[in-house]
Amino acid sequence: MATRTSPHAAPERPERGPRRRLSVDERREQLISVALDLFSRRSPDEVSIDDIATAAGASRPLVYHYFPGKQSLYEAALRRAADELAGRFHEPPDGPLSERLHRVMGRYLDFVDGHGPGFAALLRGGSVSASPWTNAVIDEVRRAAHDQILSHLAIDDPGPRLRLTIRAWIANAEITALEWLEDRSIPREELQLRLVQEFVAALTVTVSLDPSLLPAFRGFLAEETPDGPTGRLAAQLNALFADPGLGTTVGRLASGTVW
Repeated sequence: MATRTSPHAAPERPERGPRRRLSVDERREQLISVALDLFSRRSPDEVSIDDIATAAGASRPLVYHYFPGKQSLYEAALRRAADELAGRFHEPPDGPLSERLHRVMGRYLDFVDGHGPGFAALLRGGSVSASPWTNAVIDEVRRAAHDQILSHLAIDDPGPRLRLTIRAWIANAEITALEWLEDRSIPREELQLRLVQEFVAALTVTVSLDPSLLPAFRGFLAEETPDGPTGRLAAQLNALFADPGLGTTVGRLASGTVW
C-alpha cells in the first residue's frame, strides 16, 4: 500500500553538497566587496571589523588573517572605489562636448548616490578616512578626471588658466555633490545639467581671458545642439537678458557707459 503524505508535512529538502571553499584571492576580494558596501552605506568610522565579518559570513580572526586592521581594509576598499570613480570619467570622444560631459556627470552622480556616507566621509575626512595615503588616492581620482576633461577639449598645449578652470570645476562638483547628499531638494536631473552648464560658463570666462583658446572654443560651440546643455544655457541667458531692465544694465556695462 502506498504511504500517504500528510499535507502538513515539511517538504523534502534537496541534499546540498559541501560548500566550496574560497581561494585566498577570492576570500580577499569578497572581504573588500563587503567592506566597500558597508562603507558606502555608513560612515567608515561607524563600521567595525565585526560588522564586516558578519556581513561576509566570516569570523573576526579570518578578517584579521587577510587584513591587519580596519584601516588596511578601508584602504583596499577605497582603492577599488577610486578606480571605479576614475573610470566613470571615460567617455568616447564623439558628439558635442557638453553632451559628453552630461553623461559623465550622470555616472558621477550615480556613484555619489550609491556611496553617499562613504563618499561624504572620504572628502570631509574622519578618523579612519583621513590619512596621507587616502588623500593621495583622492588626488589620483582628481588628476584622472582633470586629464579626461582635458582630452575631451582636445587642446594640445593647455595653459595654466584652462588647467585651473578644470581643477576648480572638479572641486565644485565635489562640493555640490556633498551638499546635495545632505539636502536633495534640487532634483538630480537639474543638478546634473547645472554642473555641465557651470563648466561651459567657466570655460567661456577662461576663453575671454586667454584668446589662444578661441579657435578650439569656436569648434566646441559649432558642434553643440539647441537641446544640449550648452544650447539650453544659451536660451536661458537670452531669456534672462531679454528682461528690459536687466538688458539695459548689461548693455551699459558692456559699452562702458557711466550713468
